[in-house]
Amino acid sequence: MHRNRQTKILATLGPGTSTAARIAKLFDTGVDVFRFNFSHGSHADHRKRHRIVRALEEARGRPIGILADLQGPKLRIGAFENGRIEIKRGQKLRLDLDDKPGTAKRVQLPHPEIFEAMEVGSTLLLDDGRVRLKVLDHDAKSAETEVISGSALSNNKGVNVPDMLLNLAALSDKDRKDLDFAISLGVDWLALSFVQRADDIAEARKLTGGQAHIMAKIEKPSAVEHIDDILEIADGIMVARGDLGVETPVVGVPSLQKALVRTARSMGKTVVVATQMLESMVTSPFPTRAEVSDVATAVYDGADAVMLSAETAVGDFPNEAVATMDGVIEATENDKHYRAILEAEHAVPEATAADAITAAARQVAETIKAAAVVTYTTSGSTTLRAARERPSMPILCLTPKQETSRRLTLSWGVRPVLTDDASNMADMVERACRIALREDLAKPGQRLVITAGVPFGTPGATNILRIAWVDG
Repeated sequence: MHRNRQTKILATLGPGTSTAARIAKLFDTGVDVFRFNFSHGSHADHRKRHRIVRALEEARGRPIGILADLQGPKLRIGAFENGRIEIKRGQKLRLDLDDKPGTAKRVQLPHPEIFEAMEVGSTLLLDDGRVRLKVLDHDAKSAETEVISGSALSNNKGVNVPDMLLNLAALSDKDRKDLDFAISLGVDWLALSFVQRADDIAEARKLTGGQAHIMAKIEKPSAVEHIDDILEIADGIMVARGDLGVETPVVGVPSLQKALVRTARSMGKTVVVATQMLESMVTSPFPTRAEVSDVATAVYDGADAVMLSAETAVGDFPNEAVATMDGVIEATENDKHYRAILEAEHAVPEATAADAITAAARQVAETIKAAAVVTYTTSGSTTLRAARERPSMPILCLTPKQETSRRLTLSWGVRPVLTDDASNMADMVERACRIALREDLAKPGQRLVITAGVPFGTPGATNILRIAWVDG
């Protein structure tokens, strides 16, 4: 069951999609990887979904990826005496550490890290940016602020601090427990929230012990500023446009998205575009034209995957949302201008033998009109190099490691198949042709371009390029 597209679909499971039948329907409709959102649901809920996905994987005979999305630290104000207050522009509002109920003049901000990081003139955004405060004065325990915009404020609203670098770890106590649990389940990807710098990724990687790939959610200006360093150590990034659109001017989000996708592609790292892609389909069976264009833009940019959140987690039309996204991706990739747009951002190969061979494989495959590029891989690095090239034909990934096959379900154009490693050159060619034929990726008489590393099974040692004919 291979998709007629290269860009992947990542879909969130939730209360509306937690039964075996509904999860199977989502997969059959087009989902490639399932997201478990640890901001909601219990460990028991996630364990049940994990069991269902793994049983579905066995039943369909296809690797299915699972991404665990950690909540991250949540910055919030305290509660008010009457549940809410009315505010107006120019009004003064004091923020402090006192846990007494708030009034029209003051409210608790139980985060000393914010007071330590703020400066006079700093901006605080409350309630997803609906309320904007400017810092007039502050000390280590309180701050005097002025309301710049907003009309009301209620209990426990979230706080964003776009121009501050907080001395706060990306992993809260809850995240650490969730991370341990997710690793015990055997998830393939961990998405890390509140990433500010590369050190945040290093800490998560140490805790996972290499048992899952790490995806940095880019939702803060500091993460954008340090994107090269973050991508050096992360396995991928998620362009989390929700918080990114709060913490940066919303009009700049499209250009930021393009820049982040371009940077990730150039470094050969997986990139997912997320948040509100088909938001109207939470309550409607049809998307807006703007949403269709939004999905298409991410596809034209060459993102590895696009993500559905509430649309599949709690929406009324989860299958329709997946089918819509599947259809938009396929139509976009079949546009006669698609390849030219994709090629405009083609990554320059790194100066290594492995990258040179992979770039040559793509050029050879397109010159001879090969049916597929076939990669033999243990760690996944050979296949990721092939995906970085964005060839015009599918990438058939043959790997003996189940965890590698699952992780690569999120990579652009990759069809992972679990198989024994090749024992010699003849076995490599025979196995590639046989599986390509079985998977309907090639027909008798067509050619394949094969890359692998010798000795076989050596991670990262791509040093062979071979052209093979597929026999009937």
